[in-house]
Amino acid sequence: MTSDSNTDSDWMAAVARNREQKERFFREHQRSPIPPELRGDDFPGLDYYEVDPAYRFELELERYDDPETVVVETTADGEQTYRRVGQFRFEVDGTEVTLDAFEPTDGSDRLWVPFRDATSGEETYGAGRYVDLEPEEDRREDGSWVLDLNRAYNPTCAYNPAYECPLVPASNWLEVPIRAGERDFPVDVHADH
Repeated sequence: MTSDSNTDSDWMAAVARNREQKERFFREHQRSPIPPELRGDDFPGLDYYEVDPAYRFELELERYDDPETVVVETTADGEQTYRRVGQFRFEVDGTEVTLDAFEPTDGSDRLWVPFRDATSGEETYGAGRYVDLEPEEDRREDGSWVLDLNRAYNPTCAYNPAYECPLVPASNWLEVPIRAGERDFPVDVHADH
């Protein structure tokens, strides 16, 4: 992938804007997943890795010939269904990794790419993080996708145990560290609940 500094600064600025908007929403909005006592002036903020172009990939989605419907367990002992439609193959620090991409069974064509990695439970949320890919924004004209791990985010249950979140399927547990995207929330909201 060739790099153009204007393009680099554009997408990096977009990641920064997205982070600022999320921070504001979490701190101020009545529908924030943050417990009410941690909003407003008491909001500790969200923690992120520095944006790193090494974690932004333009990749072909290797589609499976016969996508299977999988049942994904949730943090509240529930279940959700997704279609495992293909996989992304790329390198992180010289190690080849693959991540399965899932489509919701509601008919939308967005892709859900959850993962756990070597930072999970140490630097990042223990149950893993997610990346969402929207066809209008993340699919190129040639059919490739932009998988930007700088956009990896914590599920809502990382901030509030009242939320139910799908767990990362074992096929997307990586042994390498992904030091990109959102870090763990600085307050242990699960301690007293």
